[in-house]
Parts: sequence; structure tokens; C-alpha cells
Amino acid sequence: MRQRGWKSIVLPIGFGAAVIGLWYLTSAVLLSPSRRFILPMPHEVVLVAFFDPKNLAALLEPLWTSTVVAMVGLAIATVIGITVAVLMSQAHWVEVTLFPYAVALQSIPILAIVPLIAFAIGYGFESRILVVILISLFPIITNTLFGLQSASPQMRDLFELKNASRWTILRRLQLPAALPAIFTGLRISAGMAVVGSIVADFFFRKGNSGIGLAIDTYRNQLNGEMLYGAILLASLLGLVAFWVFGLLSRLVVGSWYQPDRR
Repeated sequence: MRQRGWKSIVLPIGFGAAVIGLWYLTSAVLLSPSRRFILPMPHEVVLVAFFDPKNLAALLEPLWTSTVVAMVGLAIATVIGITVAVLMSQAHWVEVTLFPYAVALQSIPILAIVPLIAFAIGYGFESRILVVILISLFPIITNTLFGLQSASPQMRDLFELKNASRWTILRRLQLPAALPAIFTGLRISAGMAVVGSIVADFFFRKGNSGIGLAIDTYRNQLNGEMLYGAILLASLLGLVAFWVFGLLSRLVVGSWYQPDRR
């Protein structure tokens, strides 16, 4: 156990140090000074983007906008996804009817849907939320449905033997059994929600701008330090969202569900 904990700290730090070293090598050796704006050195990115209060404020404001869009869209997708999965688990004809459309929705490139959303409901906050919902819905549906259907058949037979209602079986057997899978879907969808909010920024430019629009702006300005600063913050947002749902998973189900990781 101690060895596993030691590796979980040292290995990510070592890999991160290797990436930063490669970043320095590429910027200092492979790029000429006139082309170094393509990949500025890490310390330059930190000094310009994060240690300059004005520049940091210019990044944090759109980051907050993207956070709100991602979390609101994820919350709505969670309600819809769990509800649809529950309906599928309770009636086979619902699963047969809806699941192909869920797969089709996941298969359609989001970039092909975004212009249609703009034509239909405009370029405002609601459009960004809808993009996040569409891009993060499928993992919640599939993982929740898998968890609900993975409840022990023997336990289900026992509930039915005691004349338990369908609602009682769902509430006391299926939903508790599905919790690990539900949180797995939420962790996946949390990262996808951040991606969805950034993609929406590239198309919906009205209202408060998000971190995606900031990335596009700094790219057009060839402002390498601010561009990579915005990218790092967007990545950090996805990482934090993934970590938060991982922490919630451990708090909710960790005391009784311990997967074998040998």
C-alpha cells in the first residue's frame, strides 16, 4: 500500500518534470529566437500570464465564465442522463427505443451540431449550455445504465420473493449498486463538459467570453505567453472537475466499494 502511494506521487511528478524539460529543450534549441513565440519557455509563460496581476485577471474572468457554463450544463446532463438510464433499466422497450439515438448523438461530431444550434436558438448562454449537455450526456447514460443492470440477480430475486415493489428494488438495490458506475460516468463527463464549454466559445462569441474565446484571441494576436497560460488554465479546470468527482466518489462509495487494483 505504501509503495503504491509513493508511486502515485513520484511518477506523476517525474513525468511532469520530463515534459517541462522537453518543453525547454524544444523552445531553446529547436526554435530560433524569432520563432520562439510559437513555444515560449515555461518560466516566461508563468511570469507573463500568472505573475502579472492584469494578465491574470484577464484570464481568470473568462475561466470563471467557462466554469459556470460547464458546471450548469453538466448538472442538467446529469439529471437527464440518470433519468433516461433509469427509464431504460425499468422498461426494455424504452432502452430499445432510446439507446440507438443516444449512440447516434455521441457519434455525430459536435462541430457539425454547433452551427445548427446557433441557427435554432442563437449565440447566447443557452446555446453554450446546450453544447455542454450534448457532449457530456452519453457517458452518464451508458455508465448509469450499466450500473443499474449490474445489480446482483440473486439479490433481485430475494427482493421479488419479499414482494418488493419496482420502486423499492430501484431505490434500495439498483441505485446503490450503480453508484460506482454513475460516478465514473460523471468523472468522464466532467472533463467533456469543460471541452464542450471551450468548443462553444469558438462559435458563440456574444455575451461574456469564456476561456475558449481567450485562447482564440491570443492565438490571433500571436501572444504565446498568454495563449499557453490560457491553455494551462483550461487544462487545470478539466483536471479539477475530474478530481472533484473522484473525491465525491470516494466519499460516497469508497467506504464499501474498493476495486481490486492489483
